Amino acid sequence: MGRVRYARSLRDLEEARSQRADDDARTVRLLRCVYETDAEVIAAVVPRPLEATPQSEVEVSVAAVERGASGERFAASVGVRVDYDGAAGNLPLAVIVDDEARVIAGRERFGEPRKRGDIAFEADADHVFATVARKGTTFLRASGRREADIAPREIRGCSYSFKAFPSSDAAKDFDHDPQLVRTEWRLQVAEVWRLEGGLELWESPFDPVADLPVRRLVSLDYTVGRFERTSRVLRPVPGDWLAPFLHQRDDAPETEGVDV
Repeated sequence: MGRVRYARSLRDLEEARSQRADDDARTVRLLRCVYETDAEVIAAVVPRPLEATPQSEVEVSVAAVERGASGERFAASVGVRVDYDGAAGNLPLAVIVDDEARVIAGRERFGEPRKRGDIAFEADADHVFATVARKGTTFLRASGRREADIAPREIRGCSYSFKAFPSSDAAKDFDHDPQLVRTEWRLQVAEVWRLEGGLELWESPFDPVADLPVRRLVSLDYTVGRFERTSRVLRPVPGDWLAPFLHQRDDAPETEGVDV
């Protein structure tokens, strides 16, 4: 008799669970920028039951993630500050990674709007530089010069996403209600710099982050540390609440958008 690899053995399943646990704890180099934008813009992109925070802030991050023998892989995120049930966090609108396997894993496990793209991330003793592009268009550039060192510390936070189940019936949006997911993360910082620099956003019909204009830079820093995260489903969400936002995880250049 032979083997059939379309089914996993118990050992296969245990190894897969162990690999997922390892993926949730990694060493990272992180360029992070927070800026203020227009309150009307934030309000327009936040689905219920999440609520926009009064600060009207956007967080941009570009990360190099240690992947063992395969070296570093890169990821970038643009998200807005939100609150749910008293727990402030971040709602990613765009998550760009550099390989297809991580696109699929992030969508299926966490409901993140992941897409595959091209990320450049460089850091030397005094400068940090990053760009993010998709489909031949660079839509984000961040750079900074080392201004001051900050004492190592632990940083905690959370983010929100929606696991959605698009319907097989063309007359419906979802087969059943999407699920709101909260991911809690901890970054044990070994090194952190405050940077003097800036962030530029450019127009892209596929990744319209330029619709969130930079009004004031709040912070820009570069961090090296150990990143860990855990996630859980909080509650179901009526499909009507999420339907106007589901296209964020796909390329929809024909989207008209809403006036703010």
